[in-house]
Amino acid sequence: MAEPSLGTVTTRERIEARLDRLVAENRFTIAVVFPAVGAVLLLASAADLVGPPLQFNPGLILLGTVVMRLPLVAGVAPLVDRRAAVGIGVLVAYAFGIELIGVTTGWPYGEFEYLIELGPMLFGEVPLGLPVFFLPLVLNSYLLCLLLLGERARNRAVRLVAVIVTVLLVDVVLDPGAVAVGFWSYSGGAFYGVPVSNYLGWVLSATVSVVVLDLSFDRTRLTRRLEDCGFMLDDLVSFVVLWGTVNAVFANWVPLLVALALGAGLVVTDRFDVPVRSRTGR
Repeated sequence: MAEPSLGTVTTRERIEARLDRLVAENRFTIAVVFPAVGAVLLLASAADLVGPPLQFNPGLILLGTVVMRLPLVAGVAPLVDRRAAVGIGVLVAYAFGIELIGVTTGWPYGEFEYLIELGPMLFGEVPLGLPVFFLPLVLNSYLLCLLLLGERARNRAVRLVAVIVTVLLVDVVLDPGAVAVGFWSYSGGAFYGVPVSNYLGWVLSATVSVVVLDLSFDRTRLTRRLEDCGFMLDDLVSFVVLWGTVNAVFANWVPLLVALALGAGLVVTDRFDVPVRSRTGR
């Protein structure tokens, strides 16, 4: 994103331009090095190969996640107007509400519990950084589908169904990996320790989240920004690297194949190019 002329630049635009440069100049570090190091630390923690303060360090987990989210934050920031801010606020409230209900009642995801602290815990039950973990899963899926669908994304029904399915695929990768590494556990589950109820619950959460996002952002502006901002989906690159590695080590073959399919989607859209070149445009 080019900086406006000095006579018209606002503080917000100046911050957005600096964040763009920061991400563009450090793409490889953010999108590849951080998730690779994170995967090594998580696997070492799960195998008791490291102890405190490195073993499942809540601060490191939250910090690493925030850093990997920077490309998405930088990409979306210029598009956040009042309507989008309200939509994001609604989704933050929904994320906390549905997670608290899930932890205390077992609905809608099935009975589960956190085995480690993923940063500060709200009411001792839910990570305070939950929106940082939850919202990008949906937004990354939304952005990827806009690119893959092309003109077909103009059809709202096609767009929403595609995004909901993609969110479910993302969770097919995330949940088995998180269970294997010891983030949380369910009271039983046939799919790599994850119950079918979890995915039924995600149908609900994905539908709510995707509809709110679709109503909150101007799709034309979002698509234009996505086309102009080469790093906007780097957070999904990080996701594939981190959780693809974890699932590979634990021989979670179906989640690994789905992670590779997501990576293939990034390749098709020319967004999996971080290791070979760094640039702001496509």
